[in-house]
Amino acid sequence: MPITSVSKDTDDLTMTVVAEFPVPVRRLWDAYADPRQLERFWGPVDYPATFTRHDMVAGGESHYVMTGPQGDTSAGYWKFRSVDEGKGFEVEDGFCTHPGVPDHTMPSMRMTFAFEEAEDGSRVTTTTWFASLEDLEKLIGMGMDEGMRCAMGQMDAVLADLSAYAVGSGTTLDLLDDTHVRVSRVVRGTVDQVWAAHQDPALVRRWMLGPDGWVMTTCEVATEVGDTYRYEWAREDGSNGFGFTGELLEAQPPVRSVTTEQMIGMEGEGTRNDLTLTPVEGGTLVSTVITYPSRELRDQILATGMVDGMEISYARLERDVLVPA
Repeated sequence: MPITSVSKDTDDLTMTVVAEFPVPVRRLWDAYADPRQLERFWGPVDYPATFTRHDMVAGGESHYVMTGPQGDTSAGYWKFRSVDEGKGFEVEDGFCTHPGVPDHTMPSMRMTFAFEEAEDGSRVTTTTWFASLEDLEKLIGMGMDEGMRCAMGQMDAVLADLSAYAVGSGTTLDLLDDTHVRVSRVVRGTVDQVWAAHQDPALVRRWMLGPDGWVMTTCEVATEVGDTYRYEWAREDGSNGFGFTGELLEAQPPVRSVTTEQMIGMEGEGTRNDLTLTPVEGGTLVSTVITYPSRELRDQILATGMVDGMEISYARLERDVLVPA
């Protein structure tokens, strides 16, 4: 069992959980930074979490839903107060009525996660501050300490998987629910480099091409909130042209952007794309959560080979644009 101690202090209104793992600090940190890994241990075994947002940067947010065996759900959020890469982070942790909407009828807490080297690997110390003794007793009574023990107990298997989430593992697709998917890849480059590759039209034209034999005929990038972008492609002989357009809804350079996306000439509602860039060992985790208006449209678009095309583009981004970090 990785947990070495659990202590509660009713005077300081805190609960502290210490756990140690036989891996380097960087590996342990990345398990929290990468939502694909975090959702494998954050929550009880029979209530796994699904993260639809995870911006591990000061001012960022995480939104997640834990789903029980009968389909019952419990939603929560983190609001990042501070992040010191590789060393620690602090969040406001609370409940939601539904993803991203805090439930103000329930207590919220302040939590810190401190990472450090240990004799046989690394240690994470999680401290929770409660607003009152009533809140402490209520949340402990709801099973918060058991939940932390369960989460730490699931981490060994996640940390032992050294290849699935590493640089070079390719592009992965996670079906989060009927209308949300997450496309992820670790690319060799810094966050600043990857952000620039998404913002500079001259760079975008060099890698966002999909399979060989296509060219980008139009590349109008949205750089300010409210701007409209327009991307168009065609085969090298000029045939089979198509494109996408949309609006930049949110931007937090160089870590996050949110856009709408609509295929040019297609009627109906388009998608919302949340792009997040996170530094991890070996490069930058590029994670895009796509929200579809329906499961039918989701399945239709995924069947086109979208993920394969994105992998080809990301491989080209590494090869032709990025300088290895």
